[in-house]
Amino acid sequence: MADFTKRLVAVDGVTKTVYTAGAGPAVVLMPEMPGISPDVARFARWIRDAGLTVYVPSLFGTDGAYPESEAGAQVMRRACVSAEFRVLAGAGTSPIATWLRGLARQALAECGGSGVGAIGLCFTGNFALTMAVDPAVVAPVVNHPSLPLDDPGGLEIGDEDAEAIRRRVSDDGLRVLGYRFDGDKWCTAQRFAAYRALLGDAFEGHVLPDASANTDPPPFFRELVVTPHSVVTAHFVDEEGHPTTKARDEILAFLCERLKPATEKA
Repeated sequence: MADFTKRLVAVDGVTKTVYTAGAGPAVVLMPEMPGISPDVARFARWIRDAGLTVYVPSLFGTDGAYPESEAGAQVMRRACVSAEFRVLAGAGTSPIATWLRGLARQALAECGGSGVGAIGLCFTGNFALTMAVDPAVVAPVVNHPSLPLDDPGGLEIGDEDAEAIRRRVSDDGLRVLGYRFDGDKWCTAQRFAAYRALLGDAFEGHVLPDASANTDPPPFFRELVVTPHSVVTAHFVDEEGHPTTKARDEILAFLCERLKPATEKA
């Protein structure tokens, strides 16, 4: 990750490593389990190349690596018992959301513009939505959100935050993009139905056919995740016109539409 600037960012006395790159309005890209893999870094570069500044916080795992299956499983087990994350139904919003909202405010102060984008992946998928409780976040994207792990139709969000999101939809015109594969057992049709119930027409959910997923993902995804899951990272297929490539381009267009001034778009 030599083409990223590695920084230490403190929010409310808690310091984490954050990788940044690019120029223009800010986007916080959260890693998927089990960490900032080369596929996550590739997606960050696409955001950078779209004329945006990407912020990638290190939340778990080994930055820049493809872990083997057992090492990835250990990362996931540690995250599941961490006080920062709430992985089971009924537990409400994960405490890490507070830190991520603070990061978004810092990114807005540094980069300017009308607001910040937030992209969650897998374990962090729904964090993009809970970050949008803060008005700094204006372009949330939930990619194959997997929490809560024990309720395929649940959302990782507390009642108070859910009500705040509803207000942002009605008062601010908040829109939310979502992506999943049809047969994904970690992010099910029930979960997307829950997003629709919470957000109404403000939720734009996209479902890709399982057959469009990369058939040779890294070991963690091949051996532990098993089903098609990571639309724009591990199961991405870099071919023009491919459904996953279309998903990536839609996400980048959404971010630019919501974050870039009209004069800059022209």
